[in-house]
Amino acid sequence: MHKPMPERGRAGPEVLAELDAFKAQDPRFKEGRVWSLVYYLDEEHSGFIKDAYHSYASENGLNPGAFKSLKKIESEVIAATAEILNGTEDVCGVVTSGGTESCLMAVKTYRDMARDTRGVKKPEMILPETAHVAWFKASEYFGVKIRLVPLTADFTPDLKKLKSLINRNTVMILGSAPEYPHGTIDPIQEMGAIAEKKNIPLHVDACVGGFILPFIEDNGGAVPPWDYRVPGVTSISADIHKYGYAAKGASTITYRNLDYLRYQMFVYENWAGGVFASPALLGTRPGGGYSAAWSVLQYFGKEGYRQLARETVAAVHALKAGVNSIPELAVMGNPIGPLFSFRSTDPTLSIYAVGDQMDARGWQVNRNQFPEGLHAMVTAQHLKVVDQYIADLKASVDVVRANPALAREGGAATYGMLAHVPLRGMVRKKVLEMFSEQYRAGGGELDLSSGDAAGGPPGLVDKLVNWYVQRQQRKGR
Repeated sequence: MHKPMPERGRAGPEVLAELDAFKAQDPRFKEGRVWSLVYYLDEEHSGFIKDAYHSYASENGLNPGAFKSLKKIESEVIAATAEILNGTEDVCGVVTSGGTESCLMAVKTYRDMARDTRGVKKPEMILPETAHVAWFKASEYFGVKIRLVPLTADFTPDLKKLKSLINRNTVMILGSAPEYPHGTIDPIQEMGAIAEKKNIPLHVDACVGGFILPFIEDNGGAVPPWDYRVPGVTSISADIHKYGYAAKGASTITYRNLDYLRYQMFVYENWAGGVFASPALLGTRPGGGYSAAWSVLQYFGKEGYRQLARETVAAVHALKAGVNSIPELAVMGNPIGPLFSFRSTDPTLSIYAVGDQMDARGWQVNRNQFPEGLHAMVTAQHLKVVDQYIADLKASVDVVRANPALAREGGAATYGMLAHVPLRGMVRKKVLEMFSEQYRAGGGELDLSSGDAAGGPPGLVDKLVNWYVQRQQRKGR
């Protein structure tokens, strides 16, 4: 049962101690056991960004004319971002609260631009099937229809199909550097040529790669062109709170020039409170996010980020080699950068059951679907746990290979069935129903995973699968 506000205030140390106690069941990210969500290096760095955030914890970036220091900080963050993305002096943009806001803003911008300059009333955007889910959210929020580009065997978008999807209602094309599910960099150079020829904006989603790919390239890594060096690229989103190692939440959305950025702005001149203008989605913009983002860029500098990239790439290469050394497993596609996925090459070996075994060994492992696989987003911190991860992975494969029935138990059964439920619209409706229940007055424990795998109560995924099984039984199937 969740507690209401106390009648009388409590002592600060007591409140802080309870906050720490809340973390007892959270993922063990400080030990390198988590492969997404958190970008942690060490306590020294963590303390630094906390201090930097605290220095502007009360300031508000809502009005750039009020806290001029915040506007200066934002301008310098954007200038630094434009430089590493090989932009000209015309590249401009804003700091946002995270990658989702950056993606939402790009869709809003290009929808409004097409409406104003071309009279488009039924906007569409072209996305590869591997586009981040934030783009699907943007479609729903802003009423921009999605046209999906199918993938080739190497998980890159089929460019012939992409060309065929362009029509008078197309307001933008999306490419990713890299895409999240498999770590593949889309063929941005070729996509840029198509976009430029058709005079359609091309946005590059580099929320993951924006603050590491430039430094991998600086270190001599082979990275295909994907940034403002590609003529057709008109905007890029890049998260500082990922591989920039800033505090949550800090992302950037930049445009090739102000002609694009203008369409992101919101202005309302008839409000009783005065004329209102806002550069992005949020009204109040937390000053701490600005200050921590600026501070971390100064803290590391280019050489610091090059070193972090070296360590990350070393971890990625060792992990991929370890995965590929296991006969039943293989890395998917041709990932370039800090993340990758791997699958089972043996039809009798359930990759989800392997994931269950890894979870039982204390790793928080993410699952992919279409195709089924396990996912790893690698940071410099993971370099110290590579050997243990691969040893546990080999042991997990051995356990599952010796016990094929594990594919029909726990999370493996849950995720395996969920990936093959054919009625995706009904799945969406049921997930919405179950998910929203967690937000009733009084709240509830939000569990998206399989409770059975951890020996706990059924999670949301379990409930969804149980619903589908019962539905099929009622139909006599």
